[in-house]
Amino acid sequence: MTDMTRTLLCFGDSNTHGTPPITLPRVQARHDAATRWPGVALAALGDDWTLVEEGLPGRTAQFEDPVMGAFMDGRTGLRIALQSHGPIDVMTLMLGTNDVKTRFGATPAKVTAGVAGLLDIALGEEMQTRHDGFRILLICPPPVREVGPIAAEFFGATEVSKALPPLYEALARARGIGFLDAGTVIESSEVDGIHFDATAHRKLGRAIAEAVAAL
Repeated sequence: MTDMTRTLLCFGDSNTHGTPPITLPRVQARHDAATRWPGVALAALGDDWTLVEEGLPGRTAQFEDPVMGAFMDGRTGLRIALQSHGPIDVMTLMLGTNDVKTRFGATPAKVTAGVAGLLDIALGEEMQTRHDGFRILLICPPPVREVGPIAAEFFGATEVSKALPPLYEALARARGIGFLDAGTVIESSEVDGIHFDATAHRKLGRAIAEAVAAL
């Protein structure tokens, strides 16, 4: 970096995008910038940080979605994000919630393997060289609750998602990156079982800022 400004790239799905708990399917909504956890984290980190938000509702770590589209596969999106922005100093990665949808039939190990593939891209020589090195905070999403208007898409997902934190933590340790279990900070909404309300965004944003600073 040629100046003291540092850049945080937040890569994820609807919970990075800022989708509030869903009460009616197919209604598009988004928390405002000050409410979304990336904005909360930015404010906590201070004026010498800038933010890039890369949250796509429906994004998975590894699956082309037969309903939402092939571009939901996070591997393509991550390459595009890392080549579109930068240089970055820290990237947060929070994916896996959509990977536990019933239609993908993924085990906890399979979900974790998808995240490992994304880390292989981000930690590879090409991307690390492009950005002159950057650090990564891997965030495990809180467990899914099978409630609300989209519960049918997540039949059986609670059990799978509850098994993810120790696997993500072990993966982060193996890759030498930071780790945060979001489920120790917040819970998914009781309204739709997936998304975060404004209070949860504030709590998570502050926790992520602390974890990023600790890197």
